[in-house]
Amino acid sequence: MKKTLAILIGFLIFQTGFSQEQPSSLSLQEAIDYALENNRSSINAARDIDAAKKQKWETTASGLPQISASIDYQNYLKQQVSVIPAEFLGGEVGDLAEVVFSTKQSTTAFATVSQKIFDGSYIVALQSAKVYLEISKNAKVKTDLEVRKSVIEAYGNVLLAEESITILERNIEVLEKNLYETNKIFENGLEEEESVEQLKITLSGVKSSLNNTNRLKKLAYQMLNFTLGLDVYDALVLTDNLDTLTENNITLNVLDIEENPESTIDYLIAQNDAEAKALLLKLEKSKALPTLNAFLNGGYSGYGNEFNFAKKSQDWFGSSLLGVSLDIPIFSSGMRGAATQRAKINLEKAKTELTETEQRVKLQIASAKSDYQFAIEDYDNKKENLALAERIETKNQTKFFEGIGSSFELRQAQTQLYAAQQELLQAMLDVVNSKAALETVLNTPINN
Repeated sequence: MKKTLAILIGFLIFQTGFSQEQPSSLSLQEAIDYALENNRSSINAARDIDAAKKQKWETTASGLPQISASIDYQNYLKQQVSVIPAEFLGGEVGDLAEVVFSTKQSTTAFATVSQKIFDGSYIVALQSAKVYLEISKNAKVKTDLEVRKSVIEAYGNVLLAEESITILERNIEVLEKNLYETNKIFENGLEEEESVEQLKITLSGVKSSLNNTNRLKKLAYQMLNFTLGLDVYDALVLTDNLDTLTENNITLNVLDIEENPESTIDYLIAQNDAEAKALLLKLEKSKALPTLNAFLNGGYSGYGNEFNFAKKSQDWFGSSLLGVSLDIPIFSSGMRGAATQRAKINLEKAKTELTETEQRVKLQIASAKSDYQFAIEDYDNKKENLALAERIETKNQTKFFEGIGSSFELRQAQTQLYAAQQELLQAMLDVVNSKAALETVLNTPINN
């Protein structure tokens, strides 16, 4: 009973600890921090760095002393027979004697120590391992920047859906009230049936939009969960709202950040590629150099017609050897020269791509700044448009119920209002997303 109780308590503790790892509510910054630790792409990018570190040590260790050992056992099922003149064994001249020189069984055990003394390709490999590690680190930075941007976009899409639903439900409430009042007026013979039908059309369209937005909200939450590294069906509550995020992301000083393409991650990755191509050229050139290796081995051999190798009486014969091997490339029929020229061409391509990347990054920065500035201006414009649309809709609603305005004019004003509402929400999201895009191309979230 006590054992069962202990297992149950342990299970509950485990479940509690596990549930705490899954966030139930997140602000945008908390969502970004969580994704950088749990997004699957970020996790694999971190693993790539670990793998690169192991690769670096693997390359380094290949030039350090290597020790290997071997044990061989041989048992002749039928021994090889040699023929020699019989006179060597006291026989008649001209006769041949059959002899067996080896024992039926033998065992040898050897250990070998080898060491590189000079190998140009090994020196290049050490430099390449360092560049490979740097490439992996820059790839992690690139991945984190993209993950951060994706989280901001996914988080914003959820808020957009939530805000849209709130506005649509409020619009439906107003329309249903208007429809009820208009229908009563029509029943009393003071309004045409067309006015009722116009309101029904408007209400039907808004309800359809609400149903679609509810479906989009579900997908937006699933996309956010996927980006965070959660199960797509996990429940999640967002603590930030679109208004606050928009205001917090209107910071014009980001437009004054110095445009330095060489500090951006895309440029650094292109620079890594050029360095890698330069090392490949160096590697091809190193293949024309001689290589010098040394080795030392030693071991014991035992022989017998019976398997007595585990007995103390077995005789063992030791041997050892010290050697140096010098390999000098002389002629390869132009193969090494062609490989070197190919590596040189690839290096020139990488240099050209580096220059192109620098220019492309400059263009991306300028474009991202322009998009961000336009998003802020558009947001201010859409706020003014919404205020105007609200006033126009209110006036037309008053005129309609006072009998001096048509249902067509009211519907037109309502449609204009609903469009202005959605345009403002989209403008708010554009401010947040365009700032995230600008920060991504500038690499500011990582640099800061």
